[in-house]
Order: sequence, then structure tokens, then C-alpha cells
Amino acid sequence: MISVYTWENNALKESSEITDSCWVNISSPTTGELERVQNATGIPQDFLTDPLDKDERPRFDWEDNDTYLIIIHVPYLVEDPRDAAPYGTIPLGIILWGNSVATICSRTTPVTTAFLEQIRRVCAPRERYRFAFRLLWQAAVLFLRYLNDIQQRINAIETELHKSISNDALLKLLAVEKSFVYFTTSLKADTLVLGRIEKARFLSMSEDDRDTLEDSEVEFQQAYETASVRSNILNGTLDTFASLINNNLNNVMKYLTVFTILLAAPTFIASLYGMNVQLPFAGSRWAFAAIVGFSAAITAVIVGVLAVLSKKRVF
Repeated sequence: MISVYTWENNALKESSEITDSCWVNISSPTTGELERVQNATGIPQDFLTDPLDKDERPRFDWEDNDTYLIIIHVPYLVEDPRDAAPYGTIPLGIILWGNSVATICSRTTPVTTAFLEQIRRVCAPRERYRFAFRLLWQAAVLFLRYLNDIQQRINAIETELHKSISNDALLKLLAVEKSFVYFTTSLKADTLVLGRIEKARFLSMSEDDRDTLEDSEVEFQQAYETASVRSNILNGTLDTFASLINNNLNNVMKYLTVFTILLAAPTFIASLYGMNVQLPFAGSRWAFAAIVGFSAAITAVIVGVLAVLSKKRVF
């Protein structure tokens, strides 16, 4: 799908034609749509196809005809119930050519949607550097928003785990941890790309453009640090719950061991007197009561010994 926006009356207005100064937003394009954009803009083919690769790494590239490509990873909400992670990241290409800007992604991204809704009156596409950096800033803000949503999910799952440790809740935490891995990896690479853009002295940017770029860098750095800290906290939380599970298992095994020890003496005596051989007291009328009493006495002694060891925390 291709959407074209031009600057009219200090606002972005949707247009049907690609002009000299416009923003071309491309999502889930077909081969025919890519050919149309390439013929109308002269953008190199690899600049249009590389961001569509879901495994493409963030980078900054350029051509001699004053055309630049910025690929960053942006967050999105996973709608596929088969995917365990609630959030993921996907490459977004920002192409600067002439007096225009193009964005291209393999799916509809909330970054461009939020850009239209919240800061559509900031600047015209002909101010391509500032326009692109505002898009980057919006991506960083979206990262922070999703990180807050993830934290709320974690708090709800932890409340559930405090009541009862269940496999479903632990699997939910593991899914959230997967999203943190996506976020921290992508944010680290995005931050490096922004640093490379800032150091590119051949870009003829104004002071306002550089200020906007610095604002975007600050937001990305904040998002990266937030994701890293919360990821570490989540790892510690998972380790703690793993220790609790092991501790509960040890307690169960301890109780089973105590129960087995208590049954050992009566079982041994009952087995001994159950053999078909001549045994002491076989002819006595009080044999059964004596054996049961003797078994109970041994069991009481074992209970006393275990109680003393338990008080001394030996057992």
C-alpha cells in the first residue's frame, strides 16, 4: 500500500500523485507498487527492498545522487496468538531523496500512524532531515510507551505468581523476556545508527536539524537503558521464582523422606514377623500387642530424634 502526503496549509494532506516535495509512506508493498515508486522517484532498488527483509540490521547508507537510507528497528504489537512474545521489532526504512522523504516497511507500523496523528504540523517533507529525525523521535517514544505496557504486564503476572506459582504464569514471563531481548538488541543497534548519522559531516544539516537529531538520540538512549534495566530485573525475578520452585520441591522431598523413615521401622518388624518360620513369641497371646507396641515405641523415638534435629536445623 502506498500513501502520499504533501504539505498544504501547514499540514500534511493526502495526495494521489508523488510530487517533488512529499512524504511517501509504503507498507506491505507489491512488486508493482515498488516499480511505480522507483520510476517516479529514482530511488535505487536496493533502498526499497532492503527494509522489507525482516532480518535486515539497522544501518545508514547513501548514494552519490544525494539519496540517503536510514534503516532502524521499530516496535509493534504482535497480533498473532501463535507468537509467544507480546511485542516485537521490525525494520523501517527512511529514504531521503530530493526534497522528499519515503518510509517503507513490510507491514503497517504504528510509528507512521502515530506520526500522522500527533506531530503532523511540525514540518514539511522538504525539510527532509528534520522530518526524518521526527520520525525517529516518534519511534523512540513508541518504544518507551510499549516498555511501560510490558511493565504493567509483568506486575500483573507477578501478582498472580505471588498467589500461586503456575506454569502458565511463568511461561508468560518468559514471553515478556523474549520481547525485552528484541527491544534491547534493536535499541542498541538503532542508537549506533543515530550516532553514525550525527558524525556524518557530509550531511548539510541546519542547527535545528541537529537539535532534532540529538532529541531523538536522547529518547533512544533512554529507551535502551530502560529496556536493559527492566530486562535485568525480569531475569532476576525469573531466577527467584526458579529458586522458590526448587525450594518447594526440596520441602516436599523432605516431608516424603520423613514419612518414609517413620514407616521403615514398623514395616521392617511387620515383614520380619510375616515370614513362615518359627519366631519368638509365636505362641504367646500377647504377641500381636507386644509387636505393635514395640513398633510404636521405635516410631516415637524416631519422631523425637527428627524433632530435635529439626529444631537444630540439622534436618
